[in-house]
Amino acid sequence: MRWAGKGKNKGGVQGAVTPPACGEILKIQYASFLLPLTPNTEEQEELNRFLRGHRIVQTRKELVTVEGMAHWGILAEYLDRLDKSITAGTAKSKIDYKEILNASDFSLFSRLREIRKKLSEENGIPVYAVCTNEQLAELAKLRPKNLTECKQIDGIGQGKAEKYIPALLECIGNEGKENPA
Repeated sequence: MRWAGKGKNKGGVQGAVTPPACGEILKIQYASFLLPLTPNTEEQEELNRFLRGHRIVQTRKELVTVEGMAHWGILAEYLDRLDKSITAGTAKSKIDYKEILNASDFSLFSRLREIRKKLSEENGIPVYAVCTNEQLAELAKLRPKNLTECKQIDGIGQGKAEKYIPALLECIGNEGKENPA
């Protein structure tokens, strides 16, 4: 492997990652370092500062010869935040279901969200694990009568249908009784 120059040399974007916990978009970057074999050098301190200050994915070390002298060639793969100007317009925009659904469907959608919240709290899971807003909107629009009809909605499979959908179907079934037209 050939190592050019001294110090770090940042590479380009390899890929993008979105950690679920924080929602920030990160890119994989590379930095290379060329260290003389003598201890306690300025280059070693620069590498140590870099490693402490970044989210390192992995490092690779190889003994290389540069101008007749042995050095350690270090390649650090790390995560770095993407520039907001690069990601502008790429993230999903927030959907206002009040604008998309008619008044009757939105009213049902709101009640389904309340039931979803209760189910998520009872099961100790996030609300989106019960049903996403998109799935609830489809339920509100389609007003399915049974589990088979619910499973036609993208993302609602057998497990979700059996565990969570009955409570939502009950709300859909009671819809006409609570709000007489």
